[in-house]
Amino acid sequence: MNKQQITITGGAGFIGSNLAHRLLAEGHAVTVFDNLSRSGEQNLAWLRTQHGEAALKVVCGELKDEVAVANACEGADRIYHLAGQVAVTTSVTNPRQDFESNALGTFNVLEAARTVANNPIVLYASTNKVYGGMEDVRIEESDTRYSYADFPYGIPETQLLDFHSPYGCSKGAGDQYVRDYHRIYGLRTVVARQSCIYGYRQFGVEDQGWVAWFMIAALKQRTIKIYGNGKQVRDALFIEDLIDAYAALVNHIDTAAGQIYNVGGGPENTMSIWAEFGPRLEQLLGRPIPIEHHAWRPGDQPVYISDIRKAERDLGWRPRISVEEGIRRLFEWIRTNEDLFKHL
Repeated sequence: MNKQQITITGGAGFIGSNLAHRLLAEGHAVTVFDNLSRSGEQNLAWLRTQHGEAALKVVCGELKDEVAVANACEGADRIYHLAGQVAVTTSVTNPRQDFESNALGTFNVLEAARTVANNPIVLYASTNKVYGGMEDVRIEESDTRYSYADFPYGIPETQLLDFHSPYGCSKGAGDQYVRDYHRIYGLRTVVARQSCIYGYRQFGVEDQGWVAWFMIAALKQRTIKIYGNGKQVRDALFIEDLIDAYAALVNHIDTAAGQIYNVGGGPENTMSIWAEFGPRLEQLLGRPIPIEHHAWRPGDQPVYISDIRKAERDLGWRPRISVEEGIRRLFEWIRTNEDLFKHL
């Protein structure tokens, strides 16, 4: 592929920095738009060490600032919109900030794509939270997990939307705006409804990035808070597989434009957040991990597993890295780089 000008909102974050690393290695010019929260400076320093500064441009700004967003996207051939407010808990305590970051921010990105960019591909990182609590979906409970009674392949993209939290509302609004900008304006937009993503350079905290956070907290010998009974199940996707999915979406944009895809680990890469993950983590750590239980959080799904067959059918994409292998890789990376986590 020819060298392109690419903008990544949230490019200094966990997913964004891994994506920028891949794109810079491919020879593209990358503009990172970020407010440099959540360890962004560390990730930018790493990108500069790996790639220098010739092809990497950094614009510090907020998504609610339409002028700043437009400046960052001007002339872009591709826009990966990854930035936003990321936690359900934060959206409950500060819904206005959540709206401005996610709903208004996504609108600003789309307007920039429509007016100042170079007929770009726009990839939007959405979330499984747009499906809400799915109270109408029958759930079964076993010793260590919840499971679906009627969805052996997971939840498909045709599942009715029921946002169920300010975060779900703001991300869902962006989700639908992205799709409609293809239908109304012909923009080459695509929605990736992402499940639990984990991997290198994930500076997880208690309310977001739970796989990494449990590892960080365990290595720091902190007591881990488990909300609910720990049997909640998620499908988990390693960062390298996610970046491969992004590449597949771009490479098949003639098919993918205007579409929505679940992008997650699928039914083959699932675990309950503590009843199953806890013993694995204790085995890696070599000692018991203290925990304390708290009440369930609003909108927390007992189980969420992505049906990823549409992405496989349209894009030829499937996860390659198993949960077992991905957990081992991330644990070793965090343990090897514990100095990066002193501030957490």
